[in-house]
Amino acid sequence: MTMTAFPKIFDSSMMALYKNCPQLFRLTYIEQWKPKELSVHLHAGAAFAKAIEATRTAYYVGGDEADNSIAIGLAALIEAYGDFECPADSAKSLERMLGAFEFYWSRYPLGTEVDPIVLPGGKRGIEFSFAEPLPIMHPETNEPLIYCGRMDAILNYAGGQFICDEKTTSSLGASCSRQWDLRAQFTGYAWACQKAGIRVDGAIVRGVSILKTKYDTQEAISYRPEWQVQRWYDELLDWIEDIIRDWKRSKFRHNLDHACGDYGGCAFRGVCSSTKEFADATLETYFERRYWDPILRIEEKL
Repeated sequence: MTMTAFPKIFDSSMMALYKNCPQLFRLTYIEQWKPKELSVHLHAGAAFAKAIEATRTAYYVGGDEADNSIAIGLAALIEAYGDFECPADSAKSLERMLGAFEFYWSRYPLGTEVDPIVLPGGKRGIEFSFAEPLPIMHPETNEPLIYCGRMDAILNYAGGQFICDEKTTSSLGASCSRQWDLRAQFTGYAWACQKAGIRVDGAIVRGVSILKTKYDTQEAISYRPEWQVQRWYDELLDWIEDIIRDWKRSKFRHNLDHACGDYGGCAFRGVCSSTKEFADATLETYFERRYWDPILRIEEKL
């Protein structure tokens, strides 16, 4: 893979990044620059997701008792978290993440009426991944571009079927539950379920708040009617055509606005604040080139 190759695979994170700032997309997914310092939020969240999957698999597939299934999840969380050193100012230490994991299952007990669906072929709806070709050709290979994703689970709920996604966060507010109603991530998941012949009514998003002194959780239910799914798909193709245009002309615009300061600030603020000479030096000092394969879920240092 060259350092300026056009991506063959797209997912919801890539699309959200481009919409947020095309220049950020270029640096991250065209040139493959990533911060050398690993984000505690991404690392802890990924470990939590692996633990949830391990517990659901042990209980619903392996037939283990609830307590033993949770113990299996705790072991998976410890392994996934590894020897990562949590920053002193973060609440997402291994100890706190283990506590949050046990808290989660105390609020959403195993064996309730909310259980993973049975997929076509008999497999349980736990960790459902997809990779669907799009009717847009790659500008270099002329092969179909791929849109992919991974759902934590698809659950039976209140007579319907819902995508389930767990989000670890620092705080939950009154407006937290409303932010998912139009979130493209879950509309894309609903589209992928349709392609696989699976009916879903929407998404259940479970936010898990992890602070140094307490835990909290909030569940939001968000519906996805057919017209919303079709609108998302039509506009997805338009957005990707925009990315191809930017790549062909080697011009990705800067969104010098809220994107620079939201969520603690963009990691590339120092790059965009410098002349090209100093920007290149900043990249070489504080970043490294790594390629993340969203289908294989493997990261490779370039």
